[in-house]
Amino acid sequence: MRLQDKLVPYLEYCTYRKELDQKTVKAYRIDLNQYFTFVACEEPDKEKIEEYITELHKKYKQKTVKRKIASVKAYYSYLEENELIKESPFRKIKVKFKENLILPRIIPREEIEHLLNHMYGCLQQASETVYKYCLRDVAVIELFFATGARVYEISNIRAENVNLNTGLIQLMGKGAKERYVQIGSTSVLNILRKYYAENRAAIKKSGYFFVNGRGNRYTEQSIRLMLKKYTAQAGIERNITPHGRVIIRTS
Repeated sequence: MRLQDKLVPYLEYCTYRKELDQKTVKAYRIDLNQYFTFVACEEPDKEKIEEYITELHKKYKQKTVKRKIASVKAYYSYLEENELIKESPFRKIKVKFKENLILPRIIPREEIEHLLNHMYGCLQQASETVYKYCLRDVAVIELFFATGARVYEISNIRAENVNLNTGLIQLMGKGAKERYVQIGSTSVLNILRKYYAENRAAIKKSGYFFVNGRGNRYTEQSIRLMLKKYTAQAGIERNITPHGRVIIRTS
């Protein structure tokens, strides 16, 4: 089987099964055709794929490279899940990116770790009725500190713009400005997957990835109040209610 032989059914799967928007599907088509043209063989080896990734870095900015690699990884995952290939070659390839974050304030690492430890403790003790909401709050805060995303961006993440296989998330900022973030942490990606599994029905109905108890979008104000609540419970005096991007100070 040639790599591109299943492109059409894959794009149909993305359109009708995953319900991705046409802009995203078009980007997948462009990225995959570019990859097929470069590797020009049925089963490219690790060296060829590494060469392709290097060429991407030479030509494009980091966020574009992330998207193009994620498109190819998602296609291989589809082939693997449908038993069309034995194993995705990307399982043997590690791709890391350095996140460049804007720094309006500095937060000590120990305070973030303390806050997250407190939130995970609440999650473990949560009753069955509130578990999924605690899981959502942990997922929001993990994503916030892992990516430096703004509260507005997190609140407005569309469900179709989250790829839990590749860890690529499309964020939409104010003024319809879009950008991509890559989740490089396995633990963060796992908590996002657990949250999605618990809230799948509400997410699909609302169209937003993060939802409140009524099944509507988890608003910016609700996220800020949630963070303020957990910060107070954890005994952290610093006001880390996010109004912009943050990074964590390591020393």
